Amino acid sequence: MWSNSDDTQHLLDQVRQGDEAAVERLLSVHREPLRRMIGLRLDPALAARIDASDIVQDVLLEAHRRLQDYLLNPRLPFHLWLRHIARDHIIDAHRHERLAQRRSIDREQSLPVARADESSFDWAAQFFDQELTPASAAMKQEMERKVQQAIQQLENDDRDIILMRYVEQLSNQEVAASLGLTEAAASMRCLRAVRRLQALLVS
Repeated sequence: MWSNSDDTQHLLDQVRQGDEAAVERLLSVHREPLRRMIGLRLDPALAARIDASDIVQDVLLEAHRRLQDYLLNPRLPFHLWLRHIARDHIIDAHRHERLAQRRSIDREQSLPVARADESSFDWAAQFFDQELTPASAAMKQEMERKVQQAIQQLENDDRDIILMRYVEQLSNQEVAASLGLTEAAASMRCLRAVRRLQALLVS
């Protein structure tokens, strides 16, 4: 989902050397992954009124402003740094919407499905016993619906780590860095989240 790390590092090196065109290329290659990441986390009620692309634009503008500071102290890989900026903007978008509407936004609608370049079933099927996976389109659709409903019932931390690992396809090392955990702790948290999800699927 995210840009190749070697390509990103090459662009960062060019930016350090003062190549302004490299800045635009660097941000451009991360635009679509950011849009997908943000789209997954926008409440459906909010997504009906605010386009994820608008938030992406704000994130990229902030990243452009802060890029030189990042280069001086790149404590996180670039795409994880972008994710942190995006998460702040998502939180702000929900907060502003609640204030504007004078009501909280519920989460009773369907979770936005997985990546555009992968069927939602291929993603959802990971949480089922593969030997029992049915082939029919109708059954696939039903399995997808069940996974989406089950994820809605997870606590926020469990839901987020499921999305990070199985939709954004971040490595365990990247998840650990993003959440400020050890790799062992991130792996255990993900395992617990998957088990809770699977328990909901068979309940």
